[in-house]
Amino acid sequence: MYTETKIQDIVNTQREYFRSGSTLDVKWRIQQLKKLKKAVIAHEAEFEAALNEDLGRSKVEAYLCDIGPIITEINETIAGLRRWARPELHFSGLMCFPSILTRVYKMPYGVSLIMSPFNFPILLTLGVLAASIAGGNTAVIKASAKSKACTSTLKKFISEVFAPEYITLIDGGHDIADLCLAQRFDKIFYTGSPAVAKHVLAEASKNLTPVALELGGETGNWCVVRKDADLKDAARKIAFFKLCNAGQICININQIAVAEEVANDFLRELKSEFSRQIGTHPLDNPDYPKLITEAAFDKCANEAEQYRSRIIFGGEGNRQNRRYAPTLIYPVHINEPIVQHELFCPLLPIVPYKDADIEEVMSTIAQREHPLAMYIFTKDKRWARHTMRTQQYGGGCINEVCIHLMVKGVPFNGTGHSGMGAYHGEWGFREFTHPQTVLTGKTFGNLPLREHPYSGKSERKKLRILRWFER
Repeated sequence: MYTETKIQDIVNTQREYFRSGSTLDVKWRIQQLKKLKKAVIAHEAEFEAALNEDLGRSKVEAYLCDIGPIITEINETIAGLRRWARPELHFSGLMCFPSILTRVYKMPYGVSLIMSPFNFPILLTLGVLAASIAGGNTAVIKASAKSKACTSTLKKFISEVFAPEYITLIDGGHDIADLCLAQRFDKIFYTGSPAVAKHVLAEASKNLTPVALELGGETGNWCVVRKDADLKDAARKIAFFKLCNAGQICININQIAVAEEVANDFLRELKSEFSRQIGTHPLDNPDYPKLITEAAFDKCANEAEQYRSRIIFGGEGNRQNRRYAPTLIYPVHINEPIVQHELFCPLLPIVPYKDADIEEVMSTIAQREHPLAMYIFTKDKRWARHTMRTQQYGGGCINEVCIHLMVKGVPFNGTGHSGMGAYHGEWGFREFTHPQTVLTGKTFGNLPLREHPYSGKSERKKLRILRWFER
């Protein structure tokens, strides 16, 4: 059982270890990343079993969504870390003469706290950990209490791979999370809901601890299907994505706005794709994931009941195995409650609109909290690119779903209610390091320009030189 004293001891031990300088060497960090990768591969079967127990994931989905991306992320980090960590050399400028060289060092924050969620418990724990290691930090991981099997497996995994003064995993509920937040960490990375993120940010503010937040977006991620879209292609991709992890994905499609001119054709294609990919009896399909808890199932089922008269596909669940069928709700008005909050389940409300009114739709979306993702299906690439440049969201795709998350070298996260900061690859390294600027001074050739006197004969001469420098 964790107590405030025990957690404080863990943090203090890690801070002492960090101050020893052991984590600063880049070669040593790369060794830790290689150790992490080797261990992930060795424990693949254990992770697959845990993901199946918690979320009903098949082996393919477990590897596709959790295990494989971690290995890719670690590989990218190992390949780039020496270059990312290299101090930057800058010309100081004539105003600093004769001290013309300035370096920017990438310094780790120190002791980091990683608070990971239940929906991708392996990826969003070890993926963030890889960034923390790359930055040269120690880490305390607070894993989700909802994904019990995965948290238990991760705790055993971490204790086998790393020394506790370097990396430790803590389990437990919200009370344990609060005990962690009461400590003074040097960096906090939280993945979860906007509501809890506000609490994390408030607690972090007491110690002025820098925070990164990876959130789902309070009013959900929109998918827009224009009348000129390839409907079969859009339906195929949307169905795949909504089936993935039973909709429990922070970047998943929360609702669809479809041009009413093609709505019936699109819905026919979407129903067909759901049936093709998961079968006509998804509740009995062992490949179809389940909701994380009975409470999550009940929340999904209760919301579906409120729209029972407009369910055109699905609408059935099995509380015993926590599976709820992919469910299409149509038509839904853009201002109804179901499209103004994150669903995190297999429900998919569909909002019809006249294609000529698309700008009004986009304006309504823009007025709500910024989503973590946005997806657009259309043949009008010029309009799509303009829209994606002018809307505010975390990231997204044109005529595709979710795979922007897999692109190397680009940042991932949201803004406002969908996040704060960014990570993946070099962006993760940046998130877990602080740039420190250091100018190297000269002990000879220094000019008296900055020194008193500032009046009399010196005034005009010094002002003339200063203005010349600053042109």
